[in-house]
Amino acid sequence: MRTGYFYSLIFAFLTSASIAAIAAPVSPSETTKAPLLMDAAAPSQSAKVDLNGADAATLQKELAGVGEAKAQAIVAYRDINGPFASVDELLEVKGIGKAILDRNREKLEVN
Repeated sequence: MRTGYFYSLIFAFLTSASIAAIAAPVSPSETTKAPLLMDAAAPSQSAKVDLNGADAATLQKELAGVGEAKAQAIVAYRDINGPFASVDELLEVKGIGKAILDRNREKLEVN
């Protein structure tokens, strides 16, 4: 008889606790949301850099391993030799090697 009484008390306690949890007012959680603003000047990740149209600042910013001097060398090569015929022609620029070209190949295009 004692165990039946004990189980009844446990059942009543759990039932009242679940009802209290369901009926309790929900307070809004204070989560920090990331700002929805995006920089309009920031290019999208899928945008490619046109070797024949990009200026030195764009080349420097978008290409890995390309600093100010290499970016200016790319623009100077383009000014002297005309537009690039292919992305592989970038290897002709002083300071640009196969490693830099391979690292940036997916980001580059020639129009």
